[in-house]
Order: sequence, then structure tokens, then C-alpha cells
Amino acid sequence: MLLMSLTFVSCDKKANDTSKTEDDTSFSIDYEKYELENGLDVILHQDKSDPIVSVAIQYGVGSNREKAGRTGFAHLFEHMLFQESENVPQDQFFKKIQDAGGTLNGGTWKDGTVYYEIVPKNALEKVLWMESDRMGFFINTVTASAFANQQEVVQNEKRQRVDNNPYGHTSWVLDKNIYPADHPYNWQVIGELEDLQSATVDDVREFYDRFYGPNNATLVLAGDFEKEDAKQMIEKYFGEIKKRQEVAKLEPRPVTISETKRLYHEDNFATAPQLNMVWPTVQQYTDDAYALDFLAEILSSGKKAPLYKVLVKDKKLTSRTTAYNNSQELAGEFHIIITANDGVDLDEVEAGITEAMAMFEKEGVTERDVERIKAGLETSFYNGISSVLSKSFQLASYNTFTGDPSYIEQDIENIKAVTKEDVMNVYNKYIKGKPFVMTSFVPKGQMELIAENSEKAEVVEEEIKENVEKTVVDENTEVAKTPSKIDRSVEPEAGESPSLNVPSSWNAELANGMEVYGIEQNEIPTVNFSLVIEGGHLLDDKNKNGVANLMTDIMMEGTANKTPEQLEEEIELLGASINMYTTRESIVVQGNTLTRNFDKTMDLVEEILLQPRWDEEEFARIKTATINQIKRSDANPNVVARNVYNKLLYGEDHIFSYPTSGSEESVSAITMDDLKAFYNANFSPSVSRFHVVGKIDKSDVLSTLESLEEGWAAKEVTIPEYPIADNRDKASLYFVDVPNAKQSVINIGYIALPRTDSDFYPAEVMNYKLGGSFSGNVNLVLREEKGYTYGARTGFSGSKIPGTFTASSSVRTNTTGESVQIFKDQIAKYKEGVAPEDLEFTKNALIKSNARRFETQFSLLGMLQEMSSYDLDPNYIEKEEEIIKNMTLEQHKELANKYLDESKMAYLVVGDAATQFNQFKKMGFDEVKLLDKEGEEVELKDVKQ
Repeated sequence: MLLMSLTFVSCDKKANDTSKTEDDTSFSIDYEKYELENGLDVILHQDKSDPIVSVAIQYGVGSNREKAGRTGFAHLFEHMLFQESENVPQDQFFKKIQDAGGTLNGGTWKDGTVYYEIVPKNALEKVLWMESDRMGFFINTVTASAFANQQEVVQNEKRQRVDNNPYGHTSWVLDKNIYPADHPYNWQVIGELEDLQSATVDDVREFYDRFYGPNNATLVLAGDFEKEDAKQMIEKYFGEIKKRQEVAKLEPRPVTISETKRLYHEDNFATAPQLNMVWPTVQQYTDDAYALDFLAEILSSGKKAPLYKVLVKDKKLTSRTTAYNNSQELAGEFHIIITANDGVDLDEVEAGITEAMAMFEKEGVTERDVERIKAGLETSFYNGISSVLSKSFQLASYNTFTGDPSYIEQDIENIKAVTKEDVMNVYNKYIKGKPFVMTSFVPKGQMELIAENSEKAEVVEEEIKENVEKTVVDENTEVAKTPSKIDRSVEPEAGESPSLNVPSSWNAELANGMEVYGIEQNEIPTVNFSLVIEGGHLLDDKNKNGVANLMTDIMMEGTANKTPEQLEEEIELLGASINMYTTRESIVVQGNTLTRNFDKTMDLVEEILLQPRWDEEEFARIKTATINQIKRSDANPNVVARNVYNKLLYGEDHIFSYPTSGSEESVSAITMDDLKAFYNANFSPSVSRFHVVGKIDKSDVLSTLESLEEGWAAKEVTIPEYPIADNRDKASLYFVDVPNAKQSVINIGYIALPRTDSDFYPAEVMNYKLGGSFSGNVNLVLREEKGYTYGARTGFSGSKIPGTFTASSSVRTNTTGESVQIFKDQIAKYKEGVAPEDLEFTKNALIKSNARRFETQFSLLGMLQEMSSYDLDPNYIEKEEEIIKNMTLEQHKELANKYLDESKMAYLVVGDAATQFNQFKKMGFDEVKLLDKEGEEVELKDVKQ
């Protein structure tokens, strides 16, 4: 087995650059690390393959620096730092970066916080000015109202990700029972709701002063810049920031538990029972942590895994098994997660896990097991450094946790050093016969499914309130400015924007009619490809909806000459991935492999396509798994909203009103003969397009495809056309009841344009300031001004078939009515026209962002797919730029009035009807209807009050 030889080069200020030559067998990343006098670690990595630069700052503070009773601060503070600083006004962080053509965000986890931007190279100084301002010139801007707003935003994030989701409280229950009350991993990153609500401005100031100093941070620049220029800018903007109190490194604190704990919870959103078993393990970068990662993979991943063989194949208790080791800075946990099939007793699942463990002990670990895991390491590594942002993250993370940006080299060596004996050793040390924490999460009213001897878990559920809380208002106070050696009120001017440089593409047509599109990109020795076969869900029979989806699933389960286990193993040993899935209008085979393995990977793709196995046992398993997944989706308010919304807009006669996966009833009726008939009728190169991007040229691609060209004969396939029945002429409000929902999902819109319409892209440009970005009007009002949501957006979707205009958000339950009205008002107001500066902002954001558009193989693959799907010229992006540049205020207003009509839209709300439905009868809608989860009208008396 060949693995990469990886070298990081660490240099001082005088060191020369090193680079990769054609004869090198190693892959090296140059970096230079130095430290400012105030303790800020700086890492510079040059990559001039694209005219962009990534800036990442990682602070050594996560939720592990908090205290019980004051949880959620690290994450809340991350939100606060996007608001304003002394020299960057309110809500301008996002707007200024987007105006420069960039993107930005941040993230918090248990052990750290990171902020990042990716911008065209001419905006680097602007980013450094802004990042330094929030590092050293921020805290005086924190007001009671700004803080209250972000408290609401974070609480809405918690409602969206935790409270309104099936199994959302699982991590909370597990961590409370694995870790003692004073352990930093005892609480969740997002914090306790009561802690968030009781936090004060003084708490924020104290947290900032303690943890947000330069001596607790790593700054990484990666991309197209000149080192000496960058160093001067870094010194200018960061050098004067005062060093803070030293933040001592936390010592590892792995835990043990003295006895097994069994807990249960009745989950308001779950439709299937779920069992979690967790064992305490060890912190990251230890020998045992690497071996535990292998153990998790061997136990659960793939068709040869003991958990899969017992629970899925033999006992048919679930459709998938999951195990993973989560080693972090201070401690670790080993998880097994089984979401059982509908109605399965979790005692049976626990017994099955015990049986699988016994099988593992008997069979042991083979060299082949270890080899297949290591085989994917090289591909994963290259994928992990395919962008300047991903390289920034890796350099910052390794520096923060090990003090050595080049530790990735040792990290990979540690992975390569794992043996089968190591895997068995950690199994015996941490898992076999050791106490664990187990949770049984079951649907409401299905207590008979919980595992035996379980005790009720303590889960705090938020009470739904009918009225909107009052907003905190500040007295007008002037922000005190922190002294600086430079005039920080002066925003750096961006230099000349990089010119648009669209990569060259090529295309060909094979003798069997298949079109081929390619881009050669030589930055990393990998290839990404996709085969798109037109039809997909469009070719489904409405009465047997879901055939295409089931067929793509079964086709990945072996071939005529290979069992499912053999096919899976051959893909893994190549370090490749091959996936097949169904969309509304196509079937897609997508893959990623090392360049040297492209031929062998395509041999497997050809075998999958032309020699399906039609395995009856796998068909039964997949069918059951699909039905169970459909049932689970019925409990997810977002899925319910999407399905009902499509039905309302497209009507029952259109295939798009039915989900791609089918319904429980339709899937139950599908037979293997249905799948074979679909395959025989609709799989043809005459309606197929192959796309390839990577370190491979046109001649090599076409040579590899010769076998598929000869072996795949063309046939005529007719793609059906469905008339669009949307004749909406009034504003209708539809409400789907989800009792006790902590948030309401809002979808507003109607049928709009196909992607092929000449107005489609101009309409997308027009929409940008309404809701096409974080700085869109609806998000600024609903999130930044009101604090009602974690995010709000609007947009056009479309393909060859007319798509939709949709405005959407998930809002706090007691703001539902007002939020719907805000959407309605904002759409109406937008048609009055935008200010010149808003149009200029749109033009800058969209045109300048093209510098980021061609960086990765995956993004280039998307460009090829766009070209081939809609018959676009290779220079279509230049044409789109011209559309943007030439758009006038009058044209913008005309497009808004043509394609935005709030008086004819469908307004769908999925939420708690008992507290929220009645208000809509008084809000001026032409009709107000209550629907069930299938979109059928019901009476209010059917709603639980």
C-alpha cells in the first residue's frame, strides 16, 4: 500500500521558500511561523494558485473555559464579535467582507473558537484591520441591547438545532452523566438556556478580558500575498494590541465512571427509538486515541462490521450502525449509536450490540481491516488541503493544540503506525466489561420500547409563551475609543480587483452519445468526477413514487460479479469514494479518487452501471430502511414544511409535489421488477453527461472511458413534461400543526422561473439584497434587529423546469405571526426600489466573489455540471458578470415588480397550532387553512389545544 510522504517545512524569517517539483514524491506545504512581542502566533503560507487569501484566527477558548452556571459564553461571545467594534459599525463585518467579494464566519466548540475570512487578495489589509479591531478594540461597543439581541439569536439557534429536533437533547443527557459537574465537558457548547438568559454585559467584558488577548491566539494567512507586505500589515494592526494575562494550558482530564447508567427520555419529535452507549476514553493525540478511531471503524463501518452483520443483516433491527471515538483536548468518549426501526424494543438492540461485541472478540482484527482504513488516508489528506481555508484551519489547530503547525506530519505517522494488536488492546482497555452510559430516546407514548432498568433523564423543556418579549433599548451613549498608534477609523482601501480568469474547459462526445466535459487542474493528485443521467425522479410513476431512489441505492449493493462486501472493499482499498443518488431530474454517480487510481475506479463505476446485482436480500433491507427514514422524516418540521410546500405549489398532478424518496405507501408497493424495468427503460448514454476535474488531461480521460463507450449502448429515453398548474391569485396562509414546537418553520413563495429563462440570473441578482446573503434585508430585520431567528433568507431555485421563489426561516414560536408579517412587508417594500448603494453592494459582492469561484476541484465540477445541464457557453460566467455590471436601478425595480408579488404567494407555517394558529385569521389573508402533515385540510377541533 502506498501512502503519501508528507513534509511540512518550518522556516524562520530568512528561510527560503521550498516548492514541489514534478520529480518530488512528497507533498510539502511551506509555512513560516513567528511571534509578535504581544505573544500573537503568526503563521504564513503562500499559495498563488488562485488570487485569494484566507485569514483565520483561532483563540484558545471554547466552552471548556466556562464555569457551571455561566455556560454558553464562548459561543455567545463568538456571536457578539460579529456585531461591531470601535471602528467597524453595527452589522458591517458581514457587509464589508461581502462587499469585497469575500465570505466569513466563525465557529465554537468545546476546545476552541475560530474566526475566518476568504477574500480576493486585494482585500487582505481590510480583513486584518477588521480582525485586529475586534481583537483589541471591541469591548467598549457592547451594549445591553446588542447583547440582548444576540442572546435571543443564540437561544433561537438552540431551539433550531436542539429543542426542535429529534434526539436533540441526547448530548446534554450523555455529557451530564459521563462528566462530573465541575468538568468542562459537563455542559454543551451552546450553553444552558437559563445561563444564556441570565448572562450580563459585565460577564461578557470579563470573558473578553480573560481569553481574547493576542497571547491566546494564532493568526494564519494562507493564499496569494507577499510575505513582507503581510508582515508589515500584521505588525501595523496587531502589534500594538496589549498582551493579556497568560492563559494556562488546560491539562488533560480523562474520566472514569464507577457504574453503568441507563437513562430514558420521551422525545417529542422522534418517531423511532434510538439507543446510545458511551464509554469514557482518552484525550486527542495519544496512541490509544488513534487505535480507538480504528476500533470504531472496524466495529460499525461497512458490511463486514460486526455491528452491521448482527443488527442490520441478521436481526434487521436497524438500517445502519454508527460508532466513533471522540477524543478532544481534555478527554474522550467512544460512542455507539443505533436508531432502531419503527417499534423495535431497545432491549433487543442492546442484546444485539452485546452479540456483535462477542463476534468481534472471536473474529479479532485482521491486517486487511487495518489496511483498508489506512488506504483512504492519502485521498483524505489531499481533500483536506484542497483550499486555502482548509490549510488555514489545519495550521491553526495544530499550532493551538500541539504548538507545532507541522504536527500533521506526526499525526499521519501516528495513524500509519496503528496495528491490529493496538486495536484489540484499546477494546480491552476501554470497552470490554467497562461501565458505560446508555440512553433510550423513544417517541412520546412508547415507553414500552425503552431499555430495561432505565431511569428518567432530566431534560429541561422550554415553555412556549404566546406573547413576544420586550426588546431592551439602550440610552444613547457614545462609545469610548481605545487609544491607538494609528487612525483606526480609516478603512483601508482595497487594491485593484483580480481579473476574472475562468479555467479552460474541454468537451467531447463519445460514439454512444455520452457527452464529456473536463477541466485539468494540477494542484493536487486527485480526480473528482460525476456522471449525470437525465430523468431521475421525473421518470417515476406518481403511483409508485420512489422507484428511481430505490434503484440507485440497490445499484451500489454489489455487481453481478461482486458481492456487496467485495465491491465496498475494492473501493476502499483504492482510497476512493463512489456514490450514487437520485435528484428530481437526474441520477448521479459521483466519485473522488487519486489520479493514479482513476482507471481502476472507473472500472468499478462501469461494472456498477452495466452489471447490476439486483440482490433480493439487499433490496428488502434498503426498502425497510427507506420506509423507516420516511417515518423519521415525518417528525422533522423542516422536512414536513418542504414536502407540504412543494405539494401546495406544484399540485398533486406534478411529480415534484412528491418527495424523491417516495411515501411509506408507495415504497411498500415497489418490487424488484419495478427497479429492473426503470433501469432497462431509462439508463442510456444518450441522456448522460460525464464531468471530470483534476490532475488528468483530456486524452487520458477519453482513453479511460473507451470501455464504457463500447460497452454501454444507446437507447431512446423520453423525459416527460409536466404542466405547471400554479394559477395562484391570492395570498393564502396554511398552517401545519406540530404540537409543542419551540420554533415555527416558515416557507413563503410561489412558482417562478426555470434556470433556462433569460431572466433567471438577473432575478437572482435582484434578490441578493432582499435575502440572498447574511446582509439581506430579511435577515437584518428578523435576526439582527429583532433576534427572532438564527437566519432568514430568500431566493430563486430553478432548473429546466420552473422552480420557486421562496422566503424562509425558523423563528421563535411566540414571534410567528409578526415574523410572517415582516416577510410580507419586506417583500412589498423591496418592490419600491433599492438605494444606489445597495445595488453597488450587490454588484461588488457578486462580481468580486468570482475570485473564489474556481479554487477547488469540487467547485469546478459544479461549474461543468451547470454548463452541461443548461447548455451554457464556457464563458457563461463572463456573461453573468456583464449582466451584473449593466444592471440599473430601474431594471432592478422592474425585475422585483415582475417576480415578487406577496399578494399571490402561499404562506406556510409549520409549528404549534394551539398557540399560534388563530392569530392568522385576523391578519388579512385571503384564506387561512389548517393542514395535516400530508397537506390535507383538517378542522381546528383536530388540533390538540
